[in-house]
Formats: sequence, C-alpha cells, structure tokens
Amino acid sequence: MCRAIKVLCLAPDAPRLAEVKRAVVAAEWELCRGATDPAEASAQLDAERPLVLVAVGGFEAFLTSARERFPTLRIVTDRELPEADAVASALGQLRDVVRATTIPRGPVR
Repeated sequence: MCRAIKVLCLAPDAPRLAEVKRAVVAAEWELCRGATDPAEASAQLDAERPLVLVAVGGFEAFLTSARERFPTLRIVTDRELPEADAVASALGQLRDVVRATTIPRGPVR
C-alpha cells in the first residue's frame, strides 16, 4: 500500500506556523494541519502519523518525547537540537532539507 509522505509543522504561534507551512509545502508530500503547541502536535502525531516533523522555535522537550514515541520520525528544526535529524538555518531552506530527509530508504511505516 502506498501513501503520501506527511509533514507536520510546529511553530510557536499561528503567524509563524503559516510562514513555515508556506516554506515547506511541496507537491511531493501532504501537509498536516500543523500545531502551535506540543499538546496539539502530539495529537496530530498520533492521528496523522507523519514521516517528518518540522519544528521551528525550540520545543526541545517535546522533540525528545516525540523521538521516544516515534523512533523513525524524521525531525527537522531551525536550530541545533539533540533530536534533530537535519537543521535548516533559514525558512527558505526548509523545503530542500525536508526533501533531503525523505529520500526513500525503505518502506514507510
């Protein structure tokens, strides 16, 4: 069974979330609704099962929890954090960084 790669964006507020989603959107994947707090992001992780989480603005404790719950989740951040698989230092780099982290490496779970 094939499914579209899903990407979940997490940002500290609605305007920043909108900016991140505009920077990340691409024809190759589906964007989840997005979240502005860890509780909302956690609920979307459970419901949507995205392959990639793009977190802008920190959220270090949440990222640690997300990694424990979903070890295969690919995490992209805007700063160096222990759980980050990749870092994009500018919004304009997010789409390319997400693309680089989603290169097929086996079945999507």
